[in-house]
Amino acid sequence: MHTLILALLFAPSGPALTKDNLIGTWKLVSYWNVAASGEKSAPYGEHPTGFITYTGDGHMNAIFTAEGRKPLSTGDRFAAGEAERANAFTTLVAYAGTYRIDGDKVIHHVEVAWLQSWVGTEVVRSVRLDGDKIVLRTESRAVRGVQQVGELTWERVK
Repeated sequence: MHTLILALLFAPSGPALTKDNLIGTWKLVSYWNVAASGEKSAPYGEHPTGFITYTGDGHMNAIFTAEGRKPLSTGDRFAAGEAERANAFTTLVAYAGTYRIDGDKVIHHVEVAWLQSWVGTEVVRSVRLDGDKIVLRTESRAVRGVQQVGELTWERVK
């Protein structure tokens, strides 16, 4: 039942997804985790910062950071304390590789990532086009024991 609710909440709409309407650079507007109950949380704060770029030759890269990130106290990532380095790592997402489109989904083949376990995997996102914005949605997954869908809204950089 929860899967059906999530599917209905996030059914694709808008124009058909093509490489032509995806190519470009997009700035992150918001990132929400949405539970089957409809409850929303902002894992990177209400104002995360980031960009995703899709090229005409099939490459992509994405990077975003949490709202309110603090600079390292030393300015040197090797001299910073373990807690500071851990915080810097957990408030960042960054990966790059190639992509392909399959219906209303974009599939990122990860070639390099901040999280080594992502390398060699495919990250699947459903896509909804909405004028100068796109909404990428993760597949349903457990986050701290709760089934959720991540919803990332991006605005085209002009």
